[in-house]
Amino acid sequence: MPYRLAADAVLLLHLAFVLAVIFGGLLALRWPRAAWLHLPVMAWGVGIELAGAVCPLTSVENHFRALAGQRGYAGGFVEHYIVPVIYPPALTRDLQFVLAGVVLGVNLLVYGWILYRRHRPVLTEKEHVS
Repeated sequence: MPYRLAADAVLLLHLAFVLAVIFGGLLALRWPRAAWLHLPVMAWGVGIELAGAVCPLTSVENHFRALAGQRGYAGGFVEHYIVPVIYPPALTRDLQFVLAGVVLGVNLLVYGWILYRRHRPVLTEKEHVS
């Protein structure tokens, strides 16, 4: 039982990581310092997708599942848990590139907006009235 709980905890951590990769830039809209945490997280997540690699958290989860007497799974977390929800067929390299591109594109828009907001001229009250 403790190994199964450990595997489930790693699963939840992995899900939180994936959500942080995708949506972490939105936190930086409210708290700009969050970008210092999000940018490396996003780089890791995008790098894993582009390389076609398996995140180490997948191996940790599978290890605990094996210790609990459960079967692990082949492939990565995204392929096993997320893709079946979004896309019924198996994960392909092309789809991995699309996923990485979507994550990069969304976050480039978010960080572009943050930079724009930070560097736009601030109008005084007189300039607003004119």
